[in-house]
Amino acid sequence: MPKIIGAVICGSLALIALVVSICSFKNIGFPLNNAYIFASKQEREQMDKRPLYRQTAVISALVAVIYIILILENLLELKWLLIAVGAFSVAAIVYAVITSAR
Repeated sequence: MPKIIGAVICGSLALIALVVSICSFKNIGFPLNNAYIFASKQEREQMDKRPLYRQTAVISALVAVIYIILILENLLELKWLLIAVGAFSVAAIVYAVITSAR
């Protein structure tokens, strides 16, 4: 029973991350990005939001993949999948840092 509860929670989080990713790839909604959130209202109006949407979309897609791998690891008990989770986590962090520096 606890495995199923964990899988449902991870599945819900993966679905949320996937919806955010799809909306961001389509440039729909609020860009969930620090550069946009902390910008003043005047800066937001002049800002090119496409790179912010893209960064949010890629990071959200990587987070969705991480949660999907966690579902598989939880249900199948394959401990080597945790290495894949770590690799995708590092990839998401590296991508976020590199694209933020640009």
